[in-house]
Amino acid sequence: MPTSMVNMRTNNLVKLVLSVFIANGIRLLRIIPNNDPIMSMALPFSRRGSAWISFIFPLLTMASFDFVTGYVGVWTAITALTYGFIGIAFHFYLKDRKDVNIRTYMGCGIAGVLAFDFVTGVVATPLIYGGTLEQSFFGQIPFTITHLLTSSFFILIVTPLLDKNILLNKRLDDNRIWSYISSLTLG
Repeated sequence: MPTSMVNMRTNNLVKLVLSVFIANGIRLLRIIPNNDPIMSMALPFSRRGSAWISFIFPLLTMASFDFVTGYVGVWTAITALTYGFIGIAFHFYLKDRKDVNIRTYMGCGIAGVLAFDFVTGVVATPLIYGGTLEQSFFGQIPFTITHLLTSSFFILIVTPLLDKNILLNKRLDDNRIWSYISSLTLG
């Protein structure tokens, strides 16, 4: 296994927390409809991180956003767990692939959005809020189209930056960050 993969799998708390803040910061800006970079950021974590990190990153991002915005509830559990399980699926698909490129990420992102929107929009919505599966299915179509477009935008922009500039950045490894903080406090 390449050294960069080992480092990411064992030395990533700072990168995880930084990425959760970035994802939630983007979501809070509401710059575009369905402003959700979680899928685009879960992909590189799933490729370079452990199965645990692949589950935790999207789950923690979704749950912390709902907490910050004051909308924690059953919906939080459903969406966060769905994102977490999608992250694990990405992990097992991407972890040993050497030929991962933007097209691979885009294909995974599209599949992930379709799975996420099916589970949360078509299946869970009638169970929580009432209505029929048919109403949920047809009502979900415009949202899913927007979700696919915005996720694709984020995959094109955010995924390569996170993949190369944050997850493989040795200056952001936990031991370097804690060493730097320690030198400031003991200095």
